[in-house]
Amino acid sequence: MVGSVSISEISLPIENGINHVQLLPASNDDHDGVIVTMKDPMEPDIFLTVLRASISIWRQQGKKGVWINMPIELVNLVETAVKEGFCYHHAEPSYLMLVYWIPETASTIPANASHRVGVGAIVLNDKREVLVVQEKSGKFRGKNVWKIPTGVVDEGEDIFKAAIREVKEETGIDTEFQEILAFRQEHKSFFEKSDLFFLCMLRPLSFDIQKQELEIEAAEWMPFEEYAAQPSAQNFGLFYYTVDLCLAKVDRDYAGFSPLPIASTVNDRIIYLYSNVRDWKQSISADHQ
Repeated sequence: MVGSVSISEISLPIENGINHVQLLPASNDDHDGVIVTMKDPMEPDIFLTVLRASISIWRQQGKKGVWINMPIELVNLVETAVKEGFCYHHAEPSYLMLVYWIPETASTIPANASHRVGVGAIVLNDKREVLVVQEKSGKFRGKNVWKIPTGVVDEGEDIFKAAIREVKEETGIDTEFQEILAFRQEHKSFFEKSDLFFLCMLRPLSFDIQKQELEIEAAEWMPFEEYAAQPSAQNFGLFYYTVDLCLAKVDRDYAGFSPLPIASTVNDRIIYLYSNVRDWKQSISADHQ
């Protein structure tokens, strides 16, 4: 049996009285649009009636974009929305986001997130040894290539925390984040998305390696010169620049970007501004002299 539907009702004056129109539950966004979060089951024909009435009212109100957060449990309503002109915007494990542009103008609705974010971690100890791994999967599997720990930043995870986590997961080594040395942007990568890769420098806090069995074939502390002498470090672009940036940091006083905690302007959360803190502070000091 289909459960009740959480819908709102608006009263509109008509020639001989009041016309009560049911609307989908919606909240206003920051750009003259509305966001509908579907929760309760609804028959497709009822949904169609309410959807059309809602769009009619929103058009009169001058609304622009209509977002419908459709949970996976209500997938039976997706076809109805698509036939009314809604498009897929993005999907997550628990919902599909549909979007519709009301005005007779070019849509200004932003596209879905265009980038995936990855991290690579250079961990160098006092013996000038770098923490390296060989992977059981990926393009370097079975090629005897030693590489730094790498991985993808989780949703809601800060870059520096992701670097610390990936090192811990792959090698069992605890680390302290120091700097982002550089980052690379690549297009048409994962499912046609662009890819941002942040090369990070970390300091080891422990040294006993306990490799991850699922993804890591081997892990060890390798003399940096031996790591740099690998054919992959000489011929593969990112490997080559990883070596050079590490040498610049250790031997040539190169300063990367460190996370500076600041208060978010949107909510009470702490966000991080990555900057060359050393040179920044020096320039501030010089300005006050």
